[in-house]
Amino acid sequence: MKTLLIAEYRAGKLLESYTELVGFAQALNAESAMFVVGSTGVLPHFNGTCYVASAETYGEYNPTVHKRLVLEVIEKEQPDVIVFHHSSYGWDLAPRLAAALGVAQISEVMDLQESLPVVPVCNAKLRRTVRPSTKRYIVTLQPGAFNGSESDTTPEIVAMEDGDGSGTIVFEGYEQPEKTAVDLSRAEIIVSAGRGIGKQENVQMVAELAERLGGEYGASRPVVDALWVEHSRQVGTTGQSVTPKLYIACGISGAIQHLAGMKKSEFVVAVNTDRDAPIGEVADVLVVSDLKQFVPALLERLS
Repeated sequence: MKTLLIAEYRAGKLLESYTELVGFAQALNAESAMFVVGSTGVLPHFNGTCYVASAETYGEYNPTVHKRLVLEVIEKEQPDVIVFHHSSYGWDLAPRLAAALGVAQISEVMDLQESLPVVPVCNAKLRRTVRPSTKRYIVTLQPGAFNGSESDTTPEIVAMEDGDGSGTIVFEGYEQPEKTAVDLSRAEIIVSAGRGIGKQENVQMVAELAERLGGEYGASRPVVDALWVEHSRQVGTTGQSVTPKLYIACGISGAIQHLAGMKKSEFVVAVNTDRDAPIGEVADVLVVSDLKQFVPALLERLS
């Protein structure tokens, strides 16, 4: 099996998330090639061929032109699976490419089951294994779902230089998102509440623990969806990505969307009644306990 990995280049930088594409290919045990519209001066590290088109010539965002370039690479490499990030770039280009090739597209892949893509359903409360309807297919990967590591190997570079960067879309630039009421990305200590807190009133003890430790409190998506906590405190792919020195997850099972937003924390403490909860895979310390008993006991000890 062979994969074509579509890396992303933004504001003059190659996004490090290309390693997640490599992780997907490794999980498939597949040979891989890579494509990026970027610069030969900023290259990925992986074992394979990397097709590089100049961002100065073709633009960092120009879907009509980028689609043509990717189709050229597909013609040369004949991949079985074309792999994008589940990002604004992937959302735009992947369906254009699927329509041009007449192949299946599977969005937001979070795992593989016997080499078949697994996607979330029912607001990520369930998972579904998908069998593509075409031999060749396209996937977009959920952020943080696949872990790959940079290789020391410098790829074989193939420069794409036909020079035709004309297209119907003009890229104006990037617009920064509005600042949220709480910037958790700057907090050194974060205590987050998950579904396991049980009811809205219990958010207060999580907030109190965060205050006692000199940090901020956050929440997982189910808590925000229940309107128990404002969205500005949500941690995860649809909230904020954080890298605190200490992250305490209270009653959070560890859905991939949440883990992607906090897995780079320096030290993680998880409090959960389920010792097999996915959060335990990234936790440095797993406290198997009811948070409604543990947190008040910890608060008492801290005082």
